[in-house]
Amino acid sequence: MKLLVTGGAGFIGSAVVRLAVARGFHVVNLDALTYAACLDNVASVADSPLYAFEQADIRDRAALDRVFANHQPDAVMHLAAESHVDRSIDGPGDFIETNINGTYNMLEAARAYWVARGRPESFRFHHISTDEVFGSLGPEGMFTEETPYDPRSPYSASKAASDHLVRAWHETYGLPTLVTNCSNNYGPYHFPEKLIPVVILNALAGKAIPVYGKGENIRDWLYV
Repeated sequence: MKLLVTGGAGFIGSAVVRLAVARGFHVVNLDALTYAACLDNVASVADSPLYAFEQADIRDRAALDRVFANHQPDAVMHLAAESHVDRSIDGPGDFIETNINGTYNMLEAARAYWVARGRPESFRFHHISTDEVFGSLGPEGMFTEETPYDPRSPYSASKAASDHLVRAWHETYGLPTLVTNCSNNYGPYHFPEKLIPVVILNALAGKAIPVYGKGENIRDWLYV
């Protein structure tokens, strides 16, 4: 099995890469190495014969076609995305370009590759999304797969749009796709702009710990 992992130098993506290599999968890590990516995250597998790295941007369709042709993956795990809510409020354009247009490019590159190989039934395009596409929870309750989409930020709106594209490519073209919506992740290699690292680092440095909104937000945390 050969996996093409997008965003594999990021926080969640690198955890996927490390685990997949440990389980004996061949892994191609495709990452643009933007500000939140770090190859130190995958240093433990960098010398493995099961691992390959491609620096490429999912907004670059020609680069994606080259990677698919050269590595011929059996499945795609698409994690590459802009993912910080505050940054999406300050500059939504990058989120539209990467999360929506980039996912479109990934879908089209995967579809062209899948068709060229005779539409193998075993191929999968796994799109990793977020529970934020479902909006905000109150003091009680939970999201399910049937929860209506209700994004509340440019980030979650861009991820919701990408989810819809993935489902549309399955329904329209038959591309074998999966969409998963996980909650907030935490753990090793977490980028320091995110909530838990911010709180820990500020506490260690004796700095004020930020409170978001009124401090009443409810989050479900998943160890990466």
